[in-house]
Amino acid sequence: MIRTGCAADARAIASLHAAADPPGWSETSWNDLLRQPATRIHLDCADTGALHGLLALNLAADEAEILMLAVAPGFRRRGIASRLLSHALADASGQGAARAFLEVAADNNAARNLYARAGFITVSSRAGYYARDDRFVDALVLARDLGKHAG
Repeated sequence: MIRTGCAADARAIASLHAAADPPGWSETSWNDLLRQPATRIHLDCADTGALHGLLALNLAADEAEILMLAVAPGFRRRGIASRLLSHALADASGQGAARAFLEVAADNNAARNLYARAGFITVSSRAGYYARDDRFVDALVLARDLGKHAG
């Protein structure tokens, strides 16, 4: 089930994000995001309420910017990221967004493949944007037009 996150979810979101992409953003950062009117956070939840994935995006004018897509390590490769992405893009389109953007690490092949399947294309890059233990990795800026059916 996908639902919209609220301030009460900040701790669980921070925990999921830390597990999926260490060290993750702090609970305070998530709480701040959840309180922003332009930010929408979509959560993939089990019937028990446990979070399996999240997608955060900002809406501004006719654009959506995906800030974060994360799936708990034990739940990857089950279609959760695809469902969240499809749901969030349809929601953004319904809110008036005509185009969606995101940044992804050039070495994150799984994410790049997911976004390519969803119709995103590379429009630019940012050299050395992501810090790794021993190196820097370029960020690819991807974009996709949102039609009536964004998913």
